Amino acid sequence: MIPELGNFALILAMLLALIQGTLPIIGAARGIPSWIALARPAVQGQFVFIAISFGCLAYSFVSNDFSVHNVASHSNSELPLHFRFAATWGSHEGSLLLWVLLLAGWSVAVSVFSRQLPDDMVARVLGVLGLVSVGFLLFLLFTSNPFDRLLPAALDGNDLNPLLQDPGMVLHPPMLYMGYVGFSVAFAFAIAALLSGQLDAAWARWSRPWTTAAWVFLTTGIMIGSWWAYYELGWGGWWFWDAVENASFMPWLVGTALIHSLAVTEKRGSFKSWTVLLAIVAFSLSLLGTFLVRSGVLTSVHAFATDPARGIFILVYLVAIVGFSLILFAWRAPKVGLGGNFQLISRESMLLVNNVLLLVAAGSVMLGTLYPLLVDALGLGKISVGPPYFEAVFVPLMAPAIFLIGLGPIARWKQASLPSMVIRLRWAFGVSLISALIMPFFMSEWKPLVSFGLLLAFWIIASIFVNIKHRLQNSGEGGLLTKLSRQSRSYYGMHCAHLGIAVFVIGVTLVNGYETEKDVRMEIGNTVSISGYTFRFNGISNIPGPNYKAVQGDIDVLKDDKHIQKLYPEKRTYNASGMVMTEAAIDAGLFRDLYIALGEPLDNNAWVVRVYHKPFVDWIWLGCILMALGGILAVTDRRYRYGIRKKDKTEITSELLTKSNADIESRDTEPVILPEVRKV
Repeated sequence: MIPELGNFALILAMLLALIQGTLPIIGAARGIPSWIALARPAVQGQFVFIAISFGCLAYSFVSNDFSVHNVASHSNSELPLHFRFAATWGSHEGSLLLWVLLLAGWSVAVSVFSRQLPDDMVARVLGVLGLVSVGFLLFLLFTSNPFDRLLPAALDGNDLNPLLQDPGMVLHPPMLYMGYVGFSVAFAFAIAALLSGQLDAAWARWSRPWTTAAWVFLTTGIMIGSWWAYYELGWGGWWFWDAVENASFMPWLVGTALIHSLAVTEKRGSFKSWTVLLAIVAFSLSLLGTFLVRSGVLTSVHAFATDPARGIFILVYLVAIVGFSLILFAWRAPKVGLGGNFQLISRESMLLVNNVLLLVAAGSVMLGTLYPLLVDALGLGKISVGPPYFEAVFVPLMAPAIFLIGLGPIARWKQASLPSMVIRLRWAFGVSLISALIMPFFMSEWKPLVSFGLLLAFWIIASIFVNIKHRLQNSGEGGLLTKLSRQSRSYYGMHCAHLGIAVFVIGVTLVNGYETEKDVRMEIGNTVSISGYTFRFNGISNIPGPNYKAVQGDIDVLKDDKHIQKLYPEKRTYNASGMVMTEAAIDAGLFRDLYIALGEPLDNNAWVVRVYHKPFVDWIWLGCILMALGGILAVTDRRYRYGIRKKDKTEITSELLTKSNADIESRDTEPVILPEVRKV
């Protein structure tokens, strides 16, 4: 009865989601305290029932209950225990249940950590999240029920896709979904602000830590997926502009723009309408990614479903969500006002240009992803849009955006002096230019594109040092450690994330510019040399696995005739499915990776062997880790741990008037606009 219990819990969660999505919003609109008070218990009850449902499905997988169709299709009795548990979200139905569980978890977090917010605002936010949950629970119950029975029960399961039998894919979907679903919180805050008519700095402050947390999870999820593709697929690449990769990258780009726009709205009261629109677009792109992965309109190693009926349901849901949001935005936004004024040369204008570039980049990725699908749907033939298009369009858009990363934190709010910025940054630009011109000579050869990429990276790093030096000089009296301790975590988080981008750019530039590879035929005792390293093939051996049989290569790595490493690449054949998988062997290092993969067997015990030398490739993931760490520092900033003081309009206006703008600009601080209430 465990599957039936899980299904019943889903139905109860659906009923609670309907209550959560209707009564609190109506109560907030009509001022009914008892209906407003329903929001938090409904959220917490819904989470409990969804957790019970998820636990029932996980138990069915762990206990090999092959009377459940989902278990029989995506598990096997030989599958190791940890992969049987991970198979809970390794299917279309299970991954959607995980999505709903994480959405309920985010909703509970909002209900718990929003005690200082006005009750009507919390009711609207949780109500919007409830309506989002209703759509996904309906999808689960009527088109993708994970508890459908298979009678008679199967003797054994079909096995989990071997691509997913990997620690990287155990972690990748939950992290990615935490990011996807996290943007629903930013979306809910934006819709709640539009419903209430309170589009001011306060809602931006409330929404900002949740948005940053979602961005951190999405960054981490994309990083793990890239790392998995690098070592698991056996082709040595870290990004292929796959349609499903793009589905996660588009909301990341818009989410990055949203984080910066929220900062301007919170600190200066500007970009109000723009920020709301970005919140709507970020969540809409998350839903679009769900549609692409689960509709069957594309083929990918990441895609889950091939049922068009499911795709139609998600498409209707997507149109409903986006359509309602944009209609509400069109109604409310023109009445909000433009917010704070700023000059052409200012931090606001640079952040605006950066946001526009990120949005255009996301649009170019969307065009390259959807255009082939549209052409195919119209019966105009089949076309393929691959990496050359994305690199030709994306890189020119990102180059000026990366350059602005160095300028933005230096510029003052409202109005900046271009001559003073040039004077302050002249040494940073000089150092980065000279370093970018010289460093490629220490690799193997000078390449103009490598120098240009390094120029952008070194420019970010040098400008960070200049900004910190200037900040400490204007931090009052005290020693160096005292001045450093005065700076906020969000300030250090900003620079850590920007440093991560610089490290990422260095990794991408150098690995694309100087990686070398060879595909060779190797018999026992044969050697191949690449980038100063020699690889000697010692033969193969048969290795039994828990649910597969493997052929393992034995390869010695030598440098200057000295043995430095042994590598063991594998070819695995899985028992249940018969699928053959390549397991690369990697000698990872801070400055280079040696990457070996077995190809196909040939005659005379010979094998095709792919050998790669990849300089600085690990800096790609190190950069992503630094970006995520920067986001974590920003989320833990102390001002998000303090309650918002409730003040009347007279007191707020008095405080704003006493804050001299000249004083703000002379200290080059980051002022926070106090919460104001503007009824539209």
